[in-house]
Amino acid sequence: MDEYKQVILIRTDLKMGTGKKCAQSCHASISSADIVRVKNKDAWKKWKNSGQKKVVLRVSGIEDLSEIIQKLDKAKILYFLVRDAGLTQLSPGTTTALGIGPALSTALDKITGELKLL
Repeated sequence: MDEYKQVILIRTDLKMGTGKKCAQSCHASISSADIVRVKNKDAWKKWKNSGQKKVVLRVSGIEDLSEIIQKLDKAKILYFLVRDAGLTQLSPGTTTALGIGPALSTALDKITGELKLL
């Protein structure tokens, strides 16, 4: 059976506090899952019914994030880019996180498999 998961990428160069990283991860997860639920309901259902597997990884900065987005676009994998509202630690519009999928684990591993856990 195909395995589905969601990958959350958090920028580590921004020096966000732990709570901030957690909040940004949640924004990324929910928003990306919402997009998949609308655009690929079958993948979303399979992920939802198999435990909603997620992995949170670190990315060093906006340049690395941009490279990953290019690969996701090429592979036609759905994602959501989180931009902060700027109410607490960061300037408004700062890109903080990326929610990817849920999608096939094998497809995600080809793009994010080399990244380290947060």
